[in-house]
Amino acid sequence: MSRIPAVRDGLELSTAQVGIVIFGLSAGSVLGLVAAVGLLARLGARRALVLGVAISSLGLITAGVGTSLLPSAGLVFAGLALVGLGMGSVDVMMNVEGAAAERAIGKTLMPLMHACFSLGTVVGALAGAGASFVSLPVFWHLAGVALLVLATAVVGVRYIPECAELGDEPAPVSESGDAAGETSGVASGSVQAVPPAAPPWRERLRAGLSVWGDTRILLIGTIVLGMTFAEGSANDWLALAAVDGHGLSNTEGAIVFGVFVAAMTVGRVFGGPILDRFGRVPVLRTCALLGILGLALFILAPNAWLLYTGTVLWGLGASLGFPVGMSAAADDTKNAAARVSAVAMIGYFAFLVGPPALGLLGEAWGILNALFLILALMVLAGLAAPAARERTYSAPVPAPRG
Repeated sequence: MSRIPAVRDGLELSTAQVGIVIFGLSAGSVLGLVAAVGLLARLGARRALVLGVAISSLGLITAGVGTSLLPSAGLVFAGLALVGLGMGSVDVMMNVEGAAAERAIGKTLMPLMHACFSLGTVVGALAGAGASFVSLPVFWHLAGVALLVLATAVVGVRYIPECAELGDEPAPVSESGDAAGETSGVASGSVQAVPPAAPPWRERLRAGLSVWGDTRILLIGTIVLGMTFAEGSANDWLALAAVDGHGLSNTEGAIVFGVFVAAMTVGRVFGGPILDRFGRVPVLRTCALLGILGLALFILAPNAWLLYTGTVLWGLGASLGFPVGMSAAADDTKNAAARVSAVAMIGYFAFLVGPPALGLLGEAWGILNALFLILALMVLAGLAAPAARERTYSAPVPAPRG
């Protein structure tokens, strides 16, 4: 995203054309979100995650070729569609796994997990600014990133726990809790307890589609939709808005984007303890207010100081909506994976409508004025915040003795 101004300049695109090209990423992301449930059910989390990352890496290389080697907006569109397809499916799978880990540990950890995602965007933005400063061709930049990401995923996926609900087939476990075939320290001949087999993949797929009738899930999705639109639109348009709207250079635009993702990272690092102390609803409402104020400052800023202040507030405001939505969706442990998937799909709808909508609005009224649409959706997310309220479950009352 930090190289979008370079892509625009290299292909000589208008603002509306940039929006159409970015739409490839959005469309691919939505297809990936839809495919994620079936991939999880069919392949299990580990294999599906590696497949998704491999598709994204191929897309990065293709987008680089279309920018630097064989200049073609259509080729960049196709590459971004592959990036989105892989990223959309992987995003659902990561959040399903993260929600399960959060429930097992019993603390609010999802914001910290998303902080790692944001830390990656900080590193990516700084690398993009550096690549822009030294005029590194987009192809070599994206090819290096693709290889690094794929290698990291191949190693990291080995440490993801296996889960029957997600289509994995865990090994049999002994009564002591050790995997079958491992030394357990118990006497020979102990009974081996076999965990229940994963349900058939068609059954898991049907369960994944059944949650769309839940009103609470739809309202949580509304929160995530507004916050994701604020985050995703910044990914797509922030650097360009700083360049075209406020007259900054391409390198300065990349730095502004780096400030935004750094603010999001800080919000997510400290978000867990804050949520545990004050609760989801007050924190989400505060985030919405910060985001609204930050957007207003960014759009109307008459000087660089207010521009950067608005960028920081915008990043803080958008930081917790998505991870809190994932946690809220997983409150009901019954079919939690499907609920998380559904909320992620609703939120990522922003990536479908956001880029072309802002591009068309920006072409007509200016990119800064187009950002008022994000402000309106942040208001909607703040109003829907009560849907994410923590659910409390009373302990079962023991039967009277005698």
